Amino acid sequence: MQASASFKNSIQSYLEQRAEYDELFTHSYRNPLKNIEDCITYILNYVQKSGCNSFDDNEIFGQAVHCYDEADIEVGEPIDCKVVVNHHVELTEEEKAEARKEAIKRAENEAYSRMTQRKTAPQEREQEQ
Repeated sequence: MQASASFKNSIQSYLEQRAEYDELFTHSYRNPLKNIEDCITYILNYVQKSGCNSFDDNEIFGQAVHCYDEADIEVGEPIDCKVVVNHHVELTEEEKAEARKEAIKRAENEAYSRMTQRKTAPQEREQEQ
C-alpha cells in the first residue's frame, strides 16, 4: 500500500492528540500489536467496501480509533490507491518532484495528442475528396 504521507500523517496526528486527552484510548493506542500501517490498510478497506467516494473526517478518524480499540479486527489486504486529503498539506520535496514529473508527462501527452489529431484531420479530408 502506498497511501500518501499527508493522509498517514493526518490519521497519526489525530490518534496521538486523542491519546493525550482520552485515557482509555491511550491504552489501546499504545498496544504493541497495533500500528499505523495496519490502521491505514483497515481504513482503505473500509472505504472500498462502502462503495462511497468521499467521507467526513470524523468518520475516517472514527474508523482509525475503532481499529485500535478492537482487539481482534480484520485489517484486510493492502490496497494500492490514491487518497485525497481535503485540507492544506505540505508536500515533501520528493512528493513535489513526483507531482512535477507527472504534470510534465501529462502535458507532453496532451500536446502530442493535439499534434497528431491536427495532422490526421487534413489527410482524412484529402482522401474523402
